[in-house]
Amino acid sequence: MTKASLENDRLSLTFGALADPTRREILKKLLKGETSVSELAKPFRMTLPAISKHIKVLERAGLIERSSHAQWRPCKIQIAPLQEADAWIDTYKKLWQVRFDQFEEYLRDLQNRDQKAKIPLGEFKFGKNKKS
Repeated sequence: MTKASLENDRLSLTFGALADPTRREILKKLLKGETSVSELAKPFRMTLPAISKHIKVLERAGLIERSSHAQWRPCKIQIAPLQEADAWIDTYKKLWQVRFDQFEEYLRDLQNRDQKAKIPLGEFKFGKNKKS
């Protein structure tokens, strides 16, 4: 597997994990610091096994890490996969920005041409283009 295809696989895992709103909310909660699975589950109307499945998807994507402190296994957010996704998006954002700038320039040109072509309403008579 090439470096590019491995990177794309990581991106696929990251975007796949981020595709679910529950997992995005879990990550948002983890921005405040390490949290247990039971704490992460509180705001959701789900069973602990259902939340655990979401945690496993996030863990497989590298978006969270679980550590062990005796009986407590807190989850912690990992930023690297999000940075990789941001860098990939940024490549396309630059392309979109160039295209939006070109489109804006095109619209300005159309407006300028339209304004130059207009005949003042006071000078226009139906059927004739003469001043009264």
